[in-house]
Amino acid sequence: MKKTILLSSLLTLFCLNLLSQDYYESYRKGWMEKAEQNKPKLIYSEKKPKQIVNIIPNENAYQGWEAQTVSPIDQFFNQPFKNKKEIILDFGEHITGYFSFSVNTISVSADGPLRFKFTFGEVPSELMTPFDSYKEGISRAWLQDEIVTVMHVPSTIIIPRRLAFRYVKIELLASSTYYDFCFTDMVCKAQTSARNTPERLPASTDPMIRKIEEVSLNTLKECMQTVYEDGPKRDQRLWIGDLYLESMGNNYSFKQYDITKRCFYLLAGLSDPNGYLVATVIENPIPRPQDKQFLYEYALLYNATMKDYVIATGDKETALDLWPVMKKQLEIVKNYLLPDGSMDFDKASREWWIFFDWKDGLYKEVAFSGVSIFAFKETYELAKLIGKEDEVSELPALIKKMTKAAHKNFYDKKTGLFVGAKDKQISYASQIWMVLSQVASKAEGKRALEALETSENVCHPGTPYLYHYYIQALVDCGLNEKAKEKLISYWGGMIEKGADTFWEAYDPNNDYISPYNFHPMNSYCHAWSCTPVYFIRKYPEIFQ
Repeated sequence: MKKTILLSSLLTLFCLNLLSQDYYESYRKGWMEKAEQNKPKLIYSEKKPKQIVNIIPNENAYQGWEAQTVSPIDQFFNQPFKNKKEIILDFGEHITGYFSFSVNTISVSADGPLRFKFTFGEVPSELMTPFDSYKEGISRAWLQDEIVTVMHVPSTIIIPRRLAFRYVKIELLASSTYYDFCFTDMVCKAQTSARNTPERLPASTDPMIRKIEEVSLNTLKECMQTVYEDGPKRDQRLWIGDLYLESMGNNYSFKQYDITKRCFYLLAGLSDPNGYLVATVIENPIPRPQDKQFLYEYALLYNATMKDYVIATGDKETALDLWPVMKKQLEIVKNYLLPDGSMDFDKASREWWIFFDWKDGLYKEVAFSGVSIFAFKETYELAKLIGKEDEVSELPALIKKMTKAAHKNFYDKKTGLFVGAKDKQISYASQIWMVLSQVASKAEGKRALEALETSENVCHPGTPYLYHYYIQALVDCGLNEKAKEKLISYWGGMIEKGADTFWEAYDPNNDYISPYNFHPMNSYCHAWSCTPVYFIRKYPEIFQ
């Protein structure tokens, strides 16, 4: 009996030790060192306000507010401010950086401090929507308002947090009755790691395409810090899904690969001890993973990002160094692969965050199978590029089996659409991922994408993230004119509503769409929205 108990205890201890082992323990230090070696240098520039504006209600403007020019900026500096109480300044462009201002007295010495409220906004409505009505969800502190007390006048004050904005509202909260004062200077020390200048598009390019590319580059530039950030206003961290799309844009524009390489090594070095990639890592004050953020398709997109990186750079050394990570991610799919080639969506949904889009009610079974097949295909292509196909020799047969099962389970020959086995929802996401995985033949994909426009009760994309994949699916099916039309109508629609950088969430029929149920919390410069530059430059015969 004692012998049995002892053996049982030893077995339990052995299992616990296995569970506590770090899958990449021998690699992590070297990976983190390489991440630091590839940290890009930031480029700084000084930006100053351009004009004074009023923000006025306009039911036809984006989110109901419009910025209206009042006067040039020279009517602001060195002018008495005490009786103004409030003013809104426009910097004329989106800026990411550190804001400072200088104040001085007018004629009489200061006998007491000043107190201001500064509110910074990427779009006009942020300055006009009371922030304290936000009650739940992610931190209220992401919203960009600051109370600043100036104890001594004259002074120059630097707001310590990094900001991302175009407009700033200044409200005077307290001052002495004894003296008046003025602002003598105001500047934002803007920063980005984007240092190269992409080639200009041909002069013959459609003017709207040129404008869309300009705003795409602005968006990517602002998100290129010391990692690819998802949004410089809110989150300010690296997510794998944003890395995939930002690196695509970078491959065809700035072509700065140190930042991509740093992101690969950070994600690998900060992966979970079980070997799976955490979807997001935070850089400051020290790089660390966001604990337990396991996102199914993001882990798989790491491999696809590496494939594109190797093609763009020829850097097989990095791919070989990180091959253990990419090979390990394949196990995620295999954990839910059933003997007939279908995928256990219910089990995966219980164990992972499956994303695809911020869209209420989106049913993800079909897209889940599609991205799994896509990941296997991308990884096998990468393996061939770096001479590792023998280590994943099972993938072609699995891809074939999974493709057959997905087609059988999801394709409705009568409608030409792909729908779930347990939920017959018609969604863009389902058709997109059946096309990108090549479960759908080119003819089937074309029919399915065209059928979306005439079907009822369709679940549309809620963000530019899914819309990127929609444009790619249209291109893959040869619907080139439709791809150009949709790119112009979607991203051009944001420009027509005032965008100088592209937004995290955009629905042409709902200006107030927000994953956080509070539109000022949205990021209005967001990484996953930058990819028109990729399409415009990769497929010039379509978009130029």
